[in-house]
Amino acid sequence: MQVGDRCYEEGMYDAAKLLYNNVSNFARLASTLVHLGEYQAAVDSARKANSTRTWKEVCCACVDGEEFRLAQICGLHIVIHADELEELISYYQDRGYYEELIGLLEAALGLERAHMGMFTELAILYSKFKPQKMREHLELFWSRVNIPKVLRAAEQSHLWAELVFLYDKYEEYDNAVLTMMSHPTDAWKEVQFKDIIAKVANVELYYKSLSFYLDNKPLLTNDLLTILSPRLDHSRTVSYFTKVNQLKLVKPYLRSVQSHNNKGVNEALNNLLTEEEDYQGLRASIDAYDNFDTIGLAQRLEKHELIEFRRIAAYLYKGNNRWRQSVELCKKDKLYKDGMLYAAESKDAELAETLLQWFLEEGRKECFAACLFASYDLLHPDVVLELAWRHNIMDFAMPYFIQVMREYLTKVSPAPKTASTFLRLDGEHLFSIGFRSGL
Repeated sequence: MQVGDRCYEEGMYDAAKLLYNNVSNFARLASTLVHLGEYQAAVDSARKANSTRTWKEVCCACVDGEEFRLAQICGLHIVIHADELEELISYYQDRGYYEELIGLLEAALGLERAHMGMFTELAILYSKFKPQKMREHLELFWSRVNIPKVLRAAEQSHLWAELVFLYDKYEEYDNAVLTMMSHPTDAWKEVQFKDIIAKVANVELYYKSLSFYLDNKPLLTNDLLTILSPRLDHSRTVSYFTKVNQLKLVKPYLRSVQSHNNKGVNEALNNLLTEEEDYQGLRASIDAYDNFDTIGLAQRLEKHELIEFRRIAAYLYKGNNRWRQSVELCKKDKLYKDGMLYAAESKDAELAETLLQWFLEEGRKECFAACLFASYDLLHPDVVLELAWRHNIMDFAMPYFIQVMREYLTKVSPAPKTASTFLRLDGEHLFSIGFRSGL
C-alpha cells in the first residue's frame, strides 16, 4: 500500500495501478486511472469505492477530459448530496458546460433521493440558458423548488410570465398583479388576472387595475368591475370614472350595483339616462332608488328640451312637497292631468282654486269640470259657483253642485243608497268624460 502511494506520488501510475488493484484500494485506483486517462475504468473503480470524494474526483476529471457521459454517471452520485451540489454546478459553469450540466440535473430529477436543491438549481439554469423550458418545469415541480430563490432568478432574466406564476403559487398576489400590469405584453392573461386580483390584500391595487384596463383593455373593464365590486368603494369608483370621462363605458357596472342605493351611483346613472334621453329608464331609476339630489336633478330637468323630462321634473318637485313648482311646470307644458293630480295630492285649497282659474283663463272648460272632481275635497262650493257664474259655464259645474247638494242633504236626512250611488257614479262618469274630452 505504501509502495503504491509512493509510485502514485512519483507519477508512476502504471505501477500504482497494479498495486492498488491487487490490494483492492478502489478509491486510489480510480484516482490513478484518471491520470492514465482510463475514464471508463475509473468510473467502474469509483462505483466499487462508493465514496463521494472519489465520485467528485472522477467526475471532475471526466469533465476536464470532455467525457460528459461518464461525468454524468459520476454526477448522479454527487447531486443527491445537497451540500455537494453547489460546488459541482460551479465546476461545470466555470468551464462553460451549461448544456451538459442541465442534462445532468434533468437526469437526476428521476432519482429516488432527488431533493429541493436539484429542482431549484435546474429552474435557475433554465432561466439563464433555456427560458423556453422554465414554465413547463415550474408547472410540474413548483412545489419542490425554493420559490424565493427562483423568483429572483426569474426577475433577473426578465421572465415575467414565470414570475407571475411563482408569485401566485407563493401567495404574493399583490406582486403578481403589479408584475402583470407592469409587463402586460408578456405577463397579462385575462383569466389569471381576474383570479389573482380578487385575492390581493392592498385594495388600492383595485383602482390601479381599473386604470390599467382603461388604458389597455377598455372593453373588458365591466368584467373586471364585476369581480371587484364586492370590495370596491362605489362612490370612489364613480368619482374616478367621472374624472376620466368614462361613465358611459361602465354603465352595466352602475346598473349592477345600483341595488346598494348609493348616492354617487344613482346620480351618475341618472345623468347617463338623461344624456341618452331614456326618460322611461330615468323614471324607473327614480322610483326604485331615492338616494340622490332630487332638487338638483329636478332643476336640470325642468330646462330639458324634451317634455317627458320636464314632466319628470314636476314629478320630483311633487315628491319634495314643492307643489306649487310642480303644478306650474305642468301648466307650462299643458300637462293637465298631472297638474290636477298634483294639486289634489297637495291638499292645498288655494293651489287647487288657482289651477281652476287658470283652466278658465285658458278656455279649458272640460278640464275645469274634471278638476272639480279631482280636487273635490279641497274646493269651496261658493268659489266654484262664482267662477262658473262669471264665466257662464254652469252646465260644466252642475254635476259638481249636484254632488255637493247630495252630501249636504245626506248629512241632514240620509237618502236611499241607490240615489246616492247613482249620483256618485254620475260624478265619476262626468270626471272621466272631462278627461276624454280635454286631456
